[in-house]
Order: sequence, then structure tokens, then C-alpha cells
Amino acid sequence: MIKLNQRQQSILKIILEKGRLQSSEVHEELTKRGEDISLVSIKRVLSSMAKDGALTSIGLGRNTSYEISTIGRVFTDISEKGYTGIEPDSRFGLDNYNFNLFPEFPTEIFNENEISDLNIATKEYHQKSRNLSSVLGDKELQRFVIELSWKSSKIEGNTYTLLDTERLIKDEIEAPGHAKDEARMILNHKDAFLFVRENEQEYQALNLRNLEALHGILIKGLGVNKGIRKGLVGITGSKYRPLDNVFQIREAIESLGEAISRAKTPYDKALLALVGISYIQPFEDGNKRTGRLMANALLLSHGYAPLSYRSVNEDDFKGSILVFYETNSVISFKQIFKEQYIFAAEHYAVK
Repeated sequence: MIKLNQRQQSILKIILEKGRLQSSEVHEELTKRGEDISLVSIKRVLSSMAKDGALTSIGLGRNTSYEISTIGRVFTDISEKGYTGIEPDSRFGLDNYNFNLFPEFPTEIFNENEISDLNIATKEYHQKSRNLSSVLGDKELQRFVIELSWKSSKIEGNTYTLLDTERLIKDEIEAPGHAKDEARMILNHKDAFLFVRENEQEYQALNLRNLEALHGILIKGLGVNKGIRKGLVGITGSKYRPLDNVFQIREAIESLGEAISRAKTPYDKALLALVGISYIQPFEDGNKRTGRLMANALLLSHGYAPLSYRSVNEDDFKGSILVFYETNSVISFKQIFKEQYIFAAEHYAVK
């Protein structure tokens, strides 16, 4: 993973917003923003960033210009609230699918300190899980399934409370005054998690077959067509337009699967699956749910803690995904993933 200082982050944001620029134009923009740096120093910084892969240089000599690379996009630190606070049509993000994103996606998303924190949490999770009796293990599993099913459904607008969800899963009692689809969505989450838990070896990587199998469980009985969508899908509140060609969607899934296989750690794999499936939007509905469960499937298959998302703020979750849609920056969502992983490792012991 490349290391970027504050000035380099400022340059990435400028080029991400303005597009391809020459060194003099970058210097002018930095000066407008109150930074005191010479043009010579800017040229040196730009050259170093191109060498590290954050920027791509075009042309030679005085005609050299710079544009942001895939790695630069992924690691640009964009404020979720600042970016989503701008009206959709006034944002500087991409309108269309970035075909270079997954083929060029970095193999390491988390830095050394973040990996250390995550590994400490994983070690604690393993110690707790090993010491559980079968009875306590079953109770812990049920508690996790209830909280995951509740919160993942709530992110999608489901109005069941946590207590409603507990009664539904434990006692098969639907909450009065709620649509039948809400209960079905929650029960589908339960079934999907138990399915991937029982078939962990099938989910050490992502492919079209296991992705469609997981999606099929999550949308059962909800009136959603199975399989890859054959038409356009829009994103509410975003100008980003996913692919609408079934063959390109299949190729995008394959490209995402290859990127996940290259990813260095299970944390990297799970995070990439979560944002990647949401980005491709391969199905007519249920994409983010499928992303969350696929991330858990990858974590489980490698012996790591699954995420319930219980403590996540839904607006922060949705906003950070939107930032990834339009800018391909993973920084905001990476923080959510790290927080939720450490929370899960500390609060659950799913055997």
C-alpha cells in the first residue's frame, strides 16, 4: 500500500476534481488553497507520485501532464459527509463504470497499523470461539444471526426492530403492522448466513456461481428475478450509472473475482467484495445485501470473524458506498469496515 502525505492527498483531490493537469496548473490550484510551495517542488512531488503509481504522467518535458491512476483513486481520502453533501449533479465523480478499476485494484487496502489492529481482534475472536461449549456456541450463533439479519435489513429500509427480529427468528412470530416482505427479507438473511457457514469451502473465492447462489437465497419470495440483470439500473441520489450489458456485467464479476483472489489478506478480500458487488450492481435488486453476505462468506472461509454491522450508522454506510461509486475511493468505507470488524470480533464468538 502506498503512503501519501497531506500535500499528496491535496494534489490527488485537485486532479480527481479537475481532471488531467500540468504541474503549473497544480501549482496554481494549491496556491489558491493557501499552500506555500514552489513550482519546482511541485514538479518533484508530481514526479514522485507518478513513480509510486498514484498518478499517471502523459507526454514529455514541458508538455507533461498528470492524471489520477486507479491506485490514486482508491486511496484518495475523500470526506463522505463533505462529498455527499454536494448535490448529485454538481459532484466531480465518474458518471459511468470504470473498466480499469478491478484489473488495476491494489492487492493491499489496509496499512500495517490497520492490519495489526485487525489481527489483534481476530486473535481475541479465535480465543473466545475455541473456549465455547456447543450449547453456548449455538446461542452465540443465533444471537449473531438475529443482529446481522436485523441490521442488514434495516440498512435496506426494513422497519422491524431488533426485538421484532428476535421474535421472528426464535419463535417464528411476525410483527403486526408490517409488510410480509419485511419478515421474508430478515428470514432470507438468516438462511443466507447459515448457508455460507455450512458451505465455507465454496466461498474461498468469488465467482458467478457462488454469487448467484447467495443472491438467490437473499431474494427468495421477494418478487425479484434471479440471475444477472438484463437492463439498466439506477442509483438513487447518484449520477453513477452501472453497466447495462449482461455480457459486460459477467466480465465485471470475473474481473472482481480475480482482484479478490489477488488481494493479500482476508480483510482485503472481504472489503473488496463488499464494495465491488455494490459497484457492479449485477442483479436487479439485493446487490448490497449480497455484498455484505459475500464479505462474510469470504471471512468465514478463511477462519475470520463475520460482520453483523450492528453498530454501523446506516447513513454513513450508504454515503461511503456512494463515494466509492463515484470516485472509487475506498478510504471512507475502509474505516467503517475496520470498526465493524473489531466490533464483531469483540462481541461475538461464532463457531
